[in-house]
Amino acid sequence: MLRFLAVLIALCAIGFGVFWLVTKPQTTELSALDGILPDIARGEAVFIAGGCASCHSAEGTEGDVRLELIGGRSFPSDFGIFYAPNISPDPETGVGKWTALDLVNAMKHGTSPGGQHYYPAFPYATYTRATLEDIVSLHAYLMTLPAVSWQNREHDLTFPFNIRFTLGGWKFLFLDEGWILPDVPTPELQRGRYLVEALGHCGECHTPRNLLGGMDESRWLAGAPNPSGRGSIPNITPGKLIWDESELMAYFTSGFTPEFDVVGGHMSEVVENLKQMPESDLKAIIAYLKAVPAID
Repeated sequence: MLRFLAVLIALCAIGFGVFWLVTKPQTTELSALDGILPDIARGEAVFIAGGCASCHSAEGTEGDVRLELIGGRSFPSDFGIFYAPNISPDPETGVGKWTALDLVNAMKHGTSPGGQHYYPAFPYATYTRATLEDIVSLHAYLMTLPAVSWQNREHDLTFPFNIRFTLGGWKFLFLDEGWILPDVPTPELQRGRYLVEALGHCGECHTPRNLLGGMDESRWLAGAPNPSGRGSIPNITPGKLIWDESELMAYFTSGFTPEFDVVGGHMSEVVENLKQMPESDLKAIIAYLKAVPAID
């Protein structure tokens, strides 16, 4: 019996060690940023395409106030309620002390400056495909925005989802830098893929999820239940989204549908971002949406 217990303890210790090695918070080496110079104008474009203000500005703000990124918005889910943090450059309550590498680690690995796992309500499972150049420039732009002192609110999660250690296992299963559409033949489609699959993180809302909260990539952009419990988020593959290019462009720039309805809910925030993007980027997004596999 003693020998059996000793073997069991040893196996458990080995198993825990392997689990820790596989699931410990990952980071990027500082040397990976050598030679990358920040471009604030590029960072602003990344900020808009990434929809940062849509989640991190206070609810109901408009105009320049949307650039006061105090956080606080609530995001209900099957695992509890997440609250967006302050990402203004305030050094105490925001990200004013963050380096460009800190932002790289957050967006590509879901790892905090303190070496903890972030919850994937912050869509790093999508942002992980962003380029280092874009993230470094985004950091430079964020540091030009108003610094606002505003305390963050703790997430309200149920057990065991409130244990951050378990997120290493989630990342092992679902964090992947690979493209959903691996082969796109033209520069316009490549740009559209980057905007949809990386910066725009469209799949985070429009793709259904499995029981562990990972995106079901076999049904990419096929629609999903609304986490708030009110209605559903639509299928935007060609199997359901039948608007033509001009109708989609009008929707992206005005918020009006071909049926003379008006955009609502969180998508109204997305349209605010889309309206600020260059026409070439909107055309690239439309081309991508027309190219994804149709799902009924």
